[in-house]
Amino acid sequence: MKKRVVITGAAGFIGSHLAETLLDRDYTVIGIDNLLTGDTANISHLHNRDFSFIKHDVTNYIYIDGPVDFVLHWASPASPIDYLELPIPTLKVGALGTHKALGLAKAKGARFVIASTSEVYGDPLEHPQKETYWGNVNPVGPRGVYDEAKRFAEAMTMAYHRYHGVDTKIVRIFNTYGPRMRLNDGRAVPAFMSQVLRNQDVTVFGDGSQTRSFTYITDLVDGIIRLMLSAENDPVNIGNPVEMTIKQIAETIITMTGSSSKIVYRPLPTDDPKQRRPDITRARTLLGWEPKVQLEEGLVKTIEYFRTKVG
Repeated sequence: MKKRVVITGAAGFIGSHLAETLLDRDYTVIGIDNLLTGDTANISHLHNRDFSFIKHDVTNYIYIDGPVDFVLHWASPASPIDYLELPIPTLKVGALGTHKALGLAKAKGARFVIASTSEVYGDPLEHPQKETYWGNVNPVGPRGVYDEAKRFAEAMTMAYHRYHGVDTKIVRIFNTYGPRMRLNDGRAVPAFMSQVLRNQDVTVFGDGSQTRSFTYITDLVDGIIRLMLSAENDPVNIGNPVEMTIKQIAETIITMTGSSSKIVYRPLPTDDPKQRRPDITRARTLLGWEPKVQLEEGLVKTIEYFRTKVG
């Protein structure tokens, strides 16, 4: 019998790549998404494979017929634009959605993997960020709806592990880029690409000195699946330890596209993290994982995708 995987948020950027890769590895995949920020175009090429799709809001009870081996909970708005426009759905999917997805895993005796985020570290006072760092988060700021939803989701995941014995995994995802990101996503790479490919001014917030680390989607998915198959229950950072400034990534994209765009500066949003870089010692040691795709290589593939989307 092929292993069956349920992926919530399957029509999203990362969820769709997870579904595709697991199908390539001979799993049966059941995708769930309410399409609030997901897009069926991301999974339309999977329907002639061992893939089924259920349109459903996972903050409500999740029913799946038959056995389930893995539940991967990826449902959530995940960009600043999304969670500022959808603050309550973001909180609900982090709390109620995680509860329902854990309930499914418990009922089926399935292994559970949750998409957490580097945002649980907030605007970090520790650099680089280790999994043992508890974070510096403003719970009542505009970003708190996402940060605290994920922090709560981690707490509930560990409660199900400790109290109910569910085999749970927590992946803390750092900035990831690649095909299937939305043009209006609001995160750095898609925002810059959609602007440069239209020869518009590139908007950098603050002075551009804030740092991020960028992981290509195939590297991230490889890390997630390694964690899914591991014996590890504590959180694991999956991200690229190569740190660069927001201004540098904007300049790189302008150069690679040959765009005539110029950088313009806007005020920094409230509670925007000044630094972001993962310590991936745990991923290297426990999973044998580290990123392989160089930034320029990943950007070439991502630019090709965005060229097909920019009108």
